[in-house]
This record gives sequence, structure tokens and C-alpha cells, in this order.
Amino acid sequence: MLPSEPGPDESGPSGTPVNDRDGTTARAADDGGGLRDAATETVRLRALSWPSRLVVALALGGLAVYTVVHLAMVFLYVAPSNTVREEAEGARDYVLPEFEQNWKLFAPNPLQRDVAVEVRVETADADGGTRVSDWTDLTAMDIENIRGSLLPSHADQNVLRRGWDFLTGAHTEEGEPIGLRGELSEAYLRRIALLRLSGTMDVTTVERVQFREARTRVPAPDWRAEDFDTSTVHLEMEWWPVEPEDLPAGVRDDARDDTAEDAS
Repeated sequence: MLPSEPGPDESGPSGTPVNDRDGTTARAADDGGGLRDAATETVRLRALSWPSRLVVALALGGLAVYTVVHLAMVFLYVAPSNTVREEAEGARDYVLPEFEQNWKLFAPNPLQRDVAVEVRVETADADGGTRVSDWTDLTAMDIENIRGSLLPSHADQNVLRRGWDFLTGAHTEEGEPIGLRGELSEAYLRRIALLRLSGTMDVTTVERVQFREARTRVPAPDWRAEDFDTSTVHLEMEWWPVEPEDLPAGVRDDARDDTAEDAS
């Protein structure tokens, strides 16, 4: 009596299912699942149509190209001054403001003081006089909008801070503007301040604004022997007159409409 051949559900000596006719292996052994997973992924990709495969390939290729370009732009921005960096003008436009990079947190010159920008305004009274307001901490307003936010606004993080850096870099130590950049920085700060204050007061009555910088030295850590003066020092700018163009767009348009109605 001949021995019976293994059926479709029977296994060979190694426990691997075999073909019920010629004994060839119907499925490779599963070595820890690696070969099976690779085969599964290959089958899944082959199951896609050619247009779908093309879309996947283009998406992966585009992502790879963008990653390379992004890393190259950031590298050129933070690299020491050289000919290639000076010729790559697009690197600065790409990095700022969303991907800003700097070395201020590291040696040799880490930040050692907190800087706050404050403003006060001079408004016109109904009787023809003027009144000077208290100081408003614009930096504190930005910090309040940022604290606790999972996705803080770039405007709250950068507009005032970079505007103040622009102003101080375009003025002399005596507070005098340096050419057109100095005048432009003053107009920029005036507009930032009036935009922030428009939510709490009628900025159409503002005739002049004055800024000041509040500097506070960061105290030394407990394990250092230095004893720094951590009191706040205020540096005041001159009073600047407010022009109609300094008012926020919506407020400026409403003021023009009111003037036109009064004239008619």
C-alpha cells in the first residue's frame, strides 16, 4: 500500500506547508515576521495603480527636495560671513521670520537682561488742552498673549521685539535717527503702538507718543558668587508727533468718513 501524499493542509518535515502535487514550498518560512512584513508592503504598493504610484513618488521626492533646501537655507543663514552666503540673498528672506535662527543663547554673548518696551501718549482734550497717559507695557501685552498658548502668534513673538531692535540699531546713543532708516523705524514703532492701544482707547485723539526701554539685569544663579544690581533702569526716547498715516487702517478710514460727514 503506497503512502498517502500530504494534502493541502498537511505540512512537510520542517512544518512548512507544501504543494499537494509536487511538494514544492507554497510559502516561505516566517523568520520573525520580517520577510512576511516586507512581502506584505510590496504587495500593497503593487496593488496601487500607476497614477497612484506616480503621486506617491512625486510626494516623497518633493518632501526630500524641500528638506534639502530647508537645511541648506538655514545653514547659509547661520554660517559665518562668506562669499556664498552674501550671494544667497534668498536665504534671509526664507528664514525670517518663521525660521529665525541666532546664537544669542550661547557664548560668547548670551543675553543677560530682560528688555521691555513701554509707551505713553499725549491726547487732546475736548477743551483744547492735552493729557499725558500712564506708561503701557507693550511687551507685557505680548507675553500675556503668548503664555499658555500651544500655537503662539509670530506677531506677538517677533513684531515688537524686532521693531525695537530695528529702532535701536538705526539711532545713535543719544537717540538721534540715522538717516532714512532711523525715521522709518520711528514710524514703524508708532504704528505698532497705536495698533496695540486702539483696542483700549480712542487713538484718533493721540497727538504724540513717547517710548522707553525698561532694562532689568538677569540675576546670577544661586551657585555663583556675583551680586548684580537687578533693579530696572528706564531709558526714555523723545516725544514723536503722530501723523494720520500712523493710525490703524480701520481707525483711519473711520476718521476720514467722520471728517467728510462733518464737512458736508
